[in-house]
Order: sequence, then structure tokens, then C-alpha cells
Amino acid sequence: MTSFIDAHREEYGVEPICEVLPIAPSTYYEQKARERNPSRLPERAHRDAALSEEIQRVCEENRRIYGARKVWRKLGREGVTVARCTVERLMRRMGLVGAVRGKRIRTTIPEEALARPADLVERDFTASRPNQLWVADLTYVATWSGFVYAAFVIDAFSRRIVGWRVSRSLRSDLALDALEQALYARPDTQRLVHHSDRGVQYLSIRYTERLREAGIEPSVGSVGDSYDNALAETIIGLYKTEVIQERGPWRGVEHVEFETLDWVDWFNTKRLLEPIGHISPAAFEELHYHPKEAPALVAGLR
Repeated sequence: MTSFIDAHREEYGVEPICEVLPIAPSTYYEQKARERNPSRLPERAHRDAALSEEIQRVCEENRRIYGARKVWRKLGREGVTVARCTVERLMRRMGLVGAVRGKRIRTTIPEEALARPADLVERDFTASRPNQLWVADLTYVATWSGFVYAAFVIDAFSRRIVGWRVSRSLRSDLALDALEQALYARPDTQRLVHHSDRGVQYLSIRYTERLREAGIEPSVGSVGDSYDNALAETIIGLYKTEVIQERGPWRGVEHVEFETLDWVDWFNTKRLLEPIGHISPAAFEELHYHPKEAPALVAGLR
């Protein structure tokens, strides 16, 4: 409204315009005085400006993926006291919107002819320690050069991605390569259960033999159960939302692989996850291994 008055004040004058518009001349003059001297702004305006800078920083540091709730949680861990509704208001004003998860298209190809291990999980994806339960799944990405596929192995305890692989083809080696990376990163496989859906990649002879060689107990979701691999699907849903939808369009497998590498590192070490107390998977595991140092560790996470 002040910009309209500025544009016509020379022709009509401020007071006559204000008689028509729903604004008092004193309000207009005060706003112009604040533009010339920002120190005249109210305390709330100064705080909003400072908070807006912090919100912008948090969004940029976290791939512009966080919505208001996660930005609010992150600011709180950094010692910035602010109401969640204030973060929501300022993000709306700044036009900042977190990534929104879309519908996921399933890529599971059931193989009924192959022997299927029992479902040892039965939709209970809780774990009391790392390397107790791994879940695995895969997805696809449309690129300019054709479809690219990504496989993941996730530790259910912390939601940490312990193995992943990107490939041009949906073959059994794709899932096996992700498993090999997980085994290299976490060789301690005693009393470990590996859970997947009924996809042919996970029921292949080479894959099941590798699980047996590593001493890992296989588990496969029950028939007709839409939640048989819910935890893995949840993490892949985040991947599709925070990488594929946000960073595309995709040129080819190298482009997808690089961005996946960057996202997995950020996800494991920085992303705040609500189910584990709004900390990162790496921090959650650190608290497990060093419980006596929890206060110092929590302080260091801020």
C-alpha cells in the first residue's frame, strides 16, 4: 500500500490518498521513517529478521528438504529458542517449503517359484542394537538415458544406510552389490537378520548363498502383506522425495549415483529423524555405544 502512495503522492498528495485507502497518514509516515531508519522497527521485526537468516541457513545446509517442523527441531538443537508457529510463519513469508513425499511406485517382482524364507520380522522393525536387523529394498529413477535402479540396505536400529548401489539394470547383482558394501562396512554379522520383500533379486541363489556365507539369517515378507517391508519403503520414500523429486531432471546413472552418494552421507550423519529422537542415525548409534557420555554427546549435537 505504501508503494501505491509513493507512486501517486506527487500528483494527489498523501492525505487525500489516505482518505480513500484504509490507512492513516501517520501510519504511512511511520513506515517510511522505518525504511530510512531500521532502528525504529519494533523488536519483533528485528527478531524476525535474525530468525529468517537462521532459517535460511538451516534450509541451505540441509538441501532445502526440511519443512517447518524439522527446521524448528534443528534450531532448538543449536540453542535457538523459537516457537514452531513462528518458524512456520517466517517460512511461509520466505517462500520456503520442505520436500513433500509423493506416491511411490513399487518395483518388486515376486518370484513364487523360488523357495522363500520365513517372515522373522512380522512387521516389527524394532531393534535393540546395531547389526541386529537389516532391511533391504530397491527403487527406480527415470533419466534422460533410460531407467536407473537404486538398492539400499538399512540398519533398523538407527535407520542408517549401511549399503547402497546404483545400476542401469534391475538385476540380482544390483542388490548383491549393495549387500557387499554393507558387509564391508559392518563385518560383525552375528545374530543378524536380513529382511526383504519377495523380489526375485533377494530370492536369487547368489544372494541367498551370500547371506548364508556371512552367517546372516534371511527373512522375507509374508504374502499379501502391504507392510511386509515398511521400514525400507519409508527410507526409500525419503530418498525419492529428497533426492529424485528435488534434484532432477536426471541425465543418467552417473548423475544419480553422485547425488545419491551425497544424500546418503548427509542422511547418515546430519538428517534429523523423528523415530530416533530427532537426531541423525550416526548420532543415535554413538549414544548407544557411549551411553555414559550421553550428556556431552547430546550437547555436541547442537
